[in-house]
Amino acid sequence: MTLTRLLGGLALAAAIAGPAAAADTVKIGFITKFPVPFFASMEDAAKAYAAANPGVEITFGQGASATDIEGQIALIESMVTQGVQGIALTPVDPTVAAALDRAIASGVKVVLMDNNIPDWEGRTALATTDNYNAGKIAGAHLRTLLKDGDTLGILEGVPGVPSLDDRVNGMLEGLGDVKVEVVGRFATNCTEELGISGAEDLLTKNPDLKAIYAACGPPAAGAAQAIKNAGIANDAIVLVGFDFCCGEAEALAAGIEDATVAQFPTKMAELGVDALVKSIRGEKVSSLIDSGAALVTPDNMADFQ
Repeated sequence: MTLTRLLGGLALAAAIAGPAAAADTVKIGFITKFPVPFFASMEDAAKAYAAANPGVEITFGQGASATDIEGQIALIESMVTQGVQGIALTPVDPTVAAALDRAIASGVKVVLMDNNIPDWEGRTALATTDNYNAGKIAGAHLRTLLKDGDTLGILEGVPGVPSLDDRVNGMLEGLGDVKVEVVGRFATNCTEELGISGAEDLLTKNPDLKAIYAACGPPAAGAAQAIKNAGIANDAIVLVGFDFCCGEAEALAAGIEDATVAQFPTKMAELGVDALVKSIRGEKVSSLIDSGAALVTPDNMADFQ
């Protein structure tokens, strides 16, 4: 038998071997967007999953910022080069889909976490908060605190990222029939610094501003700092956030932030990794896995810490 025929036979055997057996080690990549506590919690959960499942080996990677598209693409390509069988990631932007397509073409399965890539059909599953419904939770709470004619400022995350847009659009629907006036919308890239500057601009231009909604945790904490710096009384303005992280607990305890929407990043990561491992082993998994959300207030926040 020639070497060429031998190698061809091995390749064919590998091709027909099918999914990894339960006893085989499964090697996956786990990629998150950028360094904030939310994604640190997800990574910790993935590490705990690997520790509890000795047959799972995970390689970790993280982008530098909420807009680090090139960094995430480089991580995807690196994971493929390292021979992972699957990648679980929180996509930083829909444009990473081309890199994921190349990964899938090489035999890698992909599970998305936290947010989807619209109209992209390559994923095996999506483990996420239903961000639109979670936004509606925030809007429904605002509805109980606002009346017709009140003014609202919005601190967006990264416009164009579907999960973050859903948080805003869901909130607006959750307001129902309360006719508020949206007096400004600022992109924050989910950073505290831009949350501070956006809130300062809103407060300066609208001295009678009644409410601020922040679609991410860091800008919610930034808005709380801006409100405090401006000397505005806690009962003079409503602040509702999203994520329950990055300084929001302190803002809630101080009475500056009225409420926020908590996701469950640990559960999201566990469900995403488990779906990826099962799919690699040939098991059927749900294409959409909802990890849930809940309203957090000063009265119940101890239950979420």
